[in-house]
Amino acid sequence: MQLMTFLFRSAGGWLIVALAASLISGLANASLLALINQALTASDAQRLTLAWQFALAGAAMLATRTLSQSLFMSMGQCAKARLRLKTIHQIASARYPDLEQQGVAKAMAVLTQDLDQIVVFFVTLPGLLSYIAVIAGCLLYLGWLSLPVMLIALVAIVLGSLGYLAVNSKAIGLLKGSRMREEGLLRHFGALFSGAKELRLHRERRQDFLHDELETTIEQVRAERTHGYVLYAMANIWGSFFFFTFIGGVLFLLSRVMPLPLPVMTGFSMVFLYMMVPVEAALSSLPAIGMARVALDRIDAVTQALPPESVAPQTAVPVMVSIELRNVVHHYFNDSRQQHFRLGPVSLHFGRGELVYLIGGNGSGKTTLAKLLAGLYPPESGEVLLNGVPVNADNRDAYRQHFSTVFSDFYLFDALHGLPAQGLDERAKTLLEALHLQHKVTLSGGKFSTLSLSSGQRKRLALLVAYLEDREFYLFDEWAADQDPEFKNVFYQQLLPALKQQGKTVLAITHDDRYFHLADRCIRMDYGQITSDIAPEAL
Repeated sequence: MQLMTFLFRSAGGWLIVALAASLISGLANASLLALINQALTASDAQRLTLAWQFALAGAAMLATRTLSQSLFMSMGQCAKARLRLKTIHQIASARYPDLEQQGVAKAMAVLTQDLDQIVVFFVTLPGLLSYIAVIAGCLLYLGWLSLPVMLIALVAIVLGSLGYLAVNSKAIGLLKGSRMREEGLLRHFGALFSGAKELRLHRERRQDFLHDELETTIEQVRAERTHGYVLYAMANIWGSFFFFTFIGGVLFLLSRVMPLPLPVMTGFSMVFLYMMVPVEAALSSLPAIGMARVALDRIDAVTQALPPESVAPQTAVPVMVSIELRNVVHHYFNDSRQQHFRLGPVSLHFGRGELVYLIGGNGSGKTTLAKLLAGLYPPESGEVLLNGVPVNADNRDAYRQHFSTVFSDFYLFDALHGLPAQGLDERAKTLLEALHLQHKVTLSGGKFSTLSLSSGQRKRLALLVAYLEDREFYLFDEWAADQDPEFKNVFYQQLLPALKQQGKTVLAITHDDRYFHLADRCIRMDYGQITSDIAPEAL
């Protein structure tokens, strides 16, 4: 039902045209058989008339088949593009915690493989409809030859279809299970590249990873897919068995009970032999429909798991005077430790032009606090206030526009999206020289020439992007962790004080205690709690 609803919504009025063309093509195909059967016993004069009818039916079949296939292929690509755009917008507008929980593998599988299954469905559909029309036309011709034979044929087709449906649900379940396992494969494929150094430096790890993760999952996918398609093949064999049983029953048994004229016997045999190909083809195309149903279910599951974030109409973003966290609490589940982590309650205040260091041990909650502060995580209790006004679901997107961040797991786009183009290349060139990147990267039309840099150089490039954004609150998460001593000095002694002099508020997460004295105050965290918020001299 969901598949048919999607079909009508995505295709609109063109679907009616494509359906009609497919059905006409199938009926014209069936009429060719009737004309051939009539020509076998027709006179020469009758054959001439039948020849014209045969030519017209053949032309109609070819024209309508071409039209239906072209329309369905076009509708398939349009449906894929619309679904892809809808899913992309859904991902872009989703809440950040939902995106973290959903993971990239499932979304990537939906945006690629599942959408390709939708296209396969549209490509398969015109043939399936034509086959159904051929079967219907053949049955009508059988009824014209002999109504009892047609009724017996209907019984045979119904029994064969019931046998097919008996295994259809099992096959779909296997295909759905194998499809879900492929999400794990995508993650493992990513680890094969991302963990290339670690795998090559540890032979046993590489062998265990290949055997326990990749080889095992690939074998499970193969087994489930094979089992599913074997069930479909068995269903086709079941249908063929009923066809041959029916033909043998009519030829050798029914003819003894019910005398049938020779033209009826000849026509019946030809019709049923002719019908076997479209029936088997129709049954073999059903896996594509099953896979399309699975794909739609998965697309729907992803979109339901990523409800859009509430965003108020865009208004002018107010100038930031202060940001306050008041008794903010956040919980999350730590997968590596298999335990819940609680942050807070946290109460903090940030004013314009402050340079603040956030310090503490690994796992103390510094990055989580930074994400709460930047509006990526909504607090589960307590509130965040901008200029004394509470931040809620409606204005959280506007609140986030005050921040420019470089998190430890930052991502670099290959172009400076969202920044005004006028004078952008010149300003970026000046910063590239200041960061000693001018020999590695150039910028033209707002696009970087390369992102193939060391981790430290990529962080410098991310810092350049943050500077160009020119926001009121800068947040740096261990930015200097993989910089050489020269750039650490530049970062702490020049770049951060320069931002402070411009009236920017800066929060730097750091372990570099030799630079603590440069901050206005240092906030220390331990086990999700603020243990101190004092001037660096008091540490």
